Amino acid sequence: MFLNYIKNYFLLKFLKNNLHNTKISKEISSVQTVGLLIDESYFLEKEALIAEIIANGISESNMKIIVYRDKWKKNEAYSHPTFGIKHLNWNAQITEPVVREFIKEKFDLLISYYDIEKAFLKKVTNHSRAQFKVGFSSVDKKLNHLMINTNAENHTVFVHELFRYLKILNKI
Repeated sequence: MFLNYIKNYFLLKFLKNNLHNTKISKEISSVQTVGLLIDESYFLEKEALIAEIIANGISESNMKIIVYRDKWKKNEAYSHPTFGIKHLNWNAQITEPVVREFIKEKFDLLISYYDIEKAFLKKVTNHSRAQFKVGFSSVDKKLNHLMINTNAENHTVFVHELFRYLKILNKI
């Protein structure tokens, strides 16, 4: 437990230095592929969130989902790829191949569905190759291109606002 705090400290130090190097994409394209990063530590209705996104016109085959958990059990079976703080080494590098693959994939839209700042989630969002990133306004403003002011429990409001702004921005 104490070692996780030290690991988190090094990760925050790494992120502080790295957040200044963010690049803004000026490319305007429509949303075809979506990456969904969910913090399941506090938000447990991920299936309802996924169904809401699919109902708004994103096909399930074009969506890739990855879930973060504070308490990750190695032998437990999860419905979506799951990772935790155990998958981070002391050099702030990700050891889980599924997470590294998620970061390398180029999405048209990345939805960072967490409203409580966690260093590991911020790292995944920051290093993602997504062209357009969306998240909550309570998270660091340097991470996302569009921030929605609501909390994670109101997933219907979040999805409604997200697709409303995507239509205004001609992304869908």
